[in-house]
Amino acid sequence: MKALTAIAGVLFVICIPMFLLTTDLRLAANDIRLYQYGFNKYQVSAATGLDNEELVDAADRMITYFNSDEEFFETDLFNQRELAHLKDVKGLIQLAFYLQLASLAYIAVYVVINFALRRGAFWPGLAKYVIWGSGTTIALLAVSGLWAVINFDSLFLLFHLVGFSNDLWQLYPGDNMLLMFPQEFFNDAALFVAAAAIGEAIIIGGIAWGFLKLRGKAKNEAALVNSHADGDGSIQP
Repeated sequence: MKALTAIAGVLFVICIPMFLLTTDLRLAANDIRLYQYGFNKYQVSAATGLDNEELVDAADRMITYFNSDEEFFETDLFNQRELAHLKDVKGLIQLAFYLQLASLAYIAVYVVINFALRRGAFWPGLAKYVIWGSGTTIALLAVSGLWAVINFDSLFLLFHLVGFSNDLWQLYPGDNMLLMFPQEFFNDAALFVAAAAIGEAIIIGGIAWGFLKLRGKAKNEAALVNSHADGDGSIQP
């Protein structure tokens, strides 16, 4: 029973960075402003010959595609290899969506079941797990961030080697997908996701830490009152 409890707690800790990262990835993938930012920053209109309205329309339809059941993205902007790769990208994005829902479901079920079994005694343990989960999130992103600063190309390559089972991601210079979404765009997007996840981890970890501190202070004050009562035989208010 203790082993199962420990495993359940470890899974809860793991689910915190998973939920934060997949949530922020989902926000990034569905935020048209991020696409517009990249188009403007990297002068995509000049590189592709498409005006800003055409680029935004393509990005908006791409967002719809990522959230749909359609197998392929219908457009004449990309060649067949690019469209096949975009299908793989959609698969990864939807996997992140499923992991977000799964991690959220586990967190919710874990909290409900443990609260039903332990009531108020559960909260201190939950706060500690939240702190550990927040710390894990920050540590993982700190390591990844350091790697990205030292050599983002190798991190970007590893992501593609692990994330895709084919070489369709190796597009050719001049392909519209590369022109619309240069490597620097993904660097910026990764920074957005990482910064958001770190900020969220700091907030929830800080709330959990504050709860434990306040609880500890209340316990110390109660112990002090009890010691006074035991010392003079009367109950102090």
